[in-house]
Amino acid sequence: MKAMIMKLFLPIFVLFALVSAAQAGELERAYQKEYAFLKAQKAELEKRLESDTLQQEKDLALAKEKVEALQSALLEVSKEAKEKSDRMEKLTKALSDKEDNSGLVGNVLNQARLTLEPYGITLADDNKTSDVQKIAQALSVSTKLYGELSSLRNEKGEFYLPDGEKVQGDIVKVGNIAAYGIAKEAAGTLAPAGNGAYKLWNAVGSSDDAKAMYAKNPGGTIDIFVYENLDKEAEYVNEKTFADTLEAGGIIGYIIFALGLFGLALLGLRVSKLMKASSNVNEITQIVIDKVESGKKHEALEAIKEYEGSTARVIKSALRNIDKDREHVEDVIMENILNESTQIDRFGSFVLVIAAVAPLMGLLGTVTGMIETFDVITEFGTGDPKLLSGGISAALVTTMQGLIVAIPLLLIGNLLSGWAQGIKDSMEQNALHIVNLYEKYRG
Repeated sequence: MKAMIMKLFLPIFVLFALVSAAQAGELERAYQKEYAFLKAQKAELEKRLESDTLQQEKDLALAKEKVEALQSALLEVSKEAKEKSDRMEKLTKALSDKEDNSGLVGNVLNQARLTLEPYGITLADDNKTSDVQKIAQALSVSTKLYGELSSLRNEKGEFYLPDGEKVQGDIVKVGNIAAYGIAKEAAGTLAPAGNGAYKLWNAVGSSDDAKAMYAKNPGGTIDIFVYENLDKEAEYVNEKTFADTLEAGGIIGYIIFALGLFGLALLGLRVSKLMKASSNVNEITQIVIDKVESGKKHEALEAIKEYEGSTARVIKSALRNIDKDREHVEDVIMENILNESTQIDRFGSFVLVIAAVAPLMGLLGTVTGMIETFDVITEFGTGDPKLLSGGISAALVTTMQGLIVAIPLLLIGNLLSGWAQGIKDSMEQNALHIVNLYEKYRG
């Protein structure tokens, strides 16, 4: 069975092998044919690649040359554009400077016209005259005017006297800042009277100065009134008197003045009492010492019996009790000194109180004056500085008055307090010295 099967499959296998071999040959030929075709395609592609590479290199070189040429052209154009831009900027700046100079020249000329017109000088104002010529003309006339105004010159004119009378005379002008007037009626320094007029200033002793200036022979020191212009009238100088200052302080000012008089009266009384208390101190002490040293101890009291004053009373009380214990004598001396202190220190506290109250009263007057000033501001506004300054000045007057009263009272009051303390120390020292001396000679 097995052999039969082998015999059956052997021819089939051989046939299959032959068919497979035939198919393999055809497949190989097909592959070879396809390989040859692909190889030809590869060669063709390599050839085209080489050709395209060469062409591309040529195109790149040509493009590079074009780019370099364009860059060079761009640099030239940029350089030319920068040069033109710089030139345009310079032209614009020159044009702007020219316009500014033209406006500046115009402003200078207008200012020159306005400055010179009050002196009757008119500058050319037409298109035929250039700006340079106009400026040259302004400089020329200004230099000439400056020479005239900066010199001492005499002119005929008129001015007002302090009583309002107008007189004719000579006017000596010191540049354009001061003037002197000389007429038959009066002579002296001139001040603005408003609207270009002059008036005689009420300065004492300026008559000789005016005559000296007229003769162009001024002395070392002269009275002069310097003004800016003659359009605004200058007010006469009124020197304030004591009554004016007192009146400016109002009711509080009068109160401060009364306190000052009262304080001065107290100072006078205090000085009188201190002089009386310190009178004959050395004389009394020396008399007692002489009596004690000469052994006439009991005659010392009788020797100073006629003397008056605080020191005499203290020493008398010490002598009356000098034979008693030392402690008791010292107590008697201190008691009498305390009794005398009342008289010695009398009015001292009142003086110091007035010295303290006076500036407070002045401050009160200042505060009330400032309140009144602000009331004026509320009603009339701040348009008149003179009104405000006058109100503030009047308000500060009371502070000044208070300080004028307080400072001397405080100073003199403290000096007198030191004097009083010195008197008390002197009484104590002399009394104890007499007691010590008495005990020395008694022993």
